[in-house]
Amino acid sequence: MSKEQKLALVVSDSTKAQEGAEALRDAHAWVKPKDADVLVVLGGDGYMLHVLHRMIDHGRLVPCYGLNLGTVGFLMNRNSNRRTIGERVARARPVTVRPLCMEAVTQDGQDVCHYAINEVSLLRETRQTAKLEVRVNGKVRMAEMAGDGVLVATPAGSTAYNLSANGPILPLGCNMLALTPISPFRPRRWKGAILPDSAEVEFRVREPVKRPVSAVADQMEVRDVREVRIRAARDKELTLLFDPGASLEERIFAEQFQV
Repeated sequence: MSKEQKLALVVSDSTKAQEGAEALRDAHAWVKPKDADVLVVLGGDGYMLHVLHRMIDHGRLVPCYGLNLGTVGFLMNRNSNRRTIGERVARARPVTVRPLCMEAVTQDGQDVCHYAINEVSLLRETRQTAKLEVRVNGKVRMAEMAGDGVLVATPAGSTAYNLSANGPILPLGCNMLALTPISPFRPRRWKGAILPDSAEVEFRVREPVKRPVSAVADQMEVRDVREVRIRAARDKELTLLFDPGASLEERIFAEQFQV
């Protein structure tokens, strides 16, 4: 990255992030976000996802360099002052993240579209088990899956909810998606599938009135869905910047060796 790139500071409302921003106010000649080549994002993973979603919504996709002033910070860089922020951004390595496009149809016929950077989840809304038909590229692959739900995760999101649901960790750049059941009842031994990200995945809710299901694209929820279609949004590719030796790919590798 060129040292001459214009940087904008984007800060979470948290006290920790606001205090971190004060320390950086005079450390660089900041520009407004609409004029920036790179956004420097202060906060945690949740705030980074919020910023990325806003960029998708507004159609201006610029690289983001995160500084962890939250909790986990999986999508962020370590907060350090060993180098100036301009130097750190200039040395950072880009990682491409391809989000998912979720198109849902509700029981009353409403069409809703949201994007997901981590995963799209279908979840039962009541004590009744969800029953879902699973289609891949228009072909029924499972006539009925019963359980708490199912999710489709990107490589960037494979270490989040997907990993907690015992789904596989996907390396960045593998061009694959994880299809993972959530507490499956039937088929009891089904552990999910790994699909190429060129695949289009569809879910149709069986008995939607008796067994209502919601669809969640990252933080955006659509309740009482009838069917959901998920595909990789190739026209919405995002770029995250990481310090050398601390890339998102390295973090994903490290997750696989934790005990």
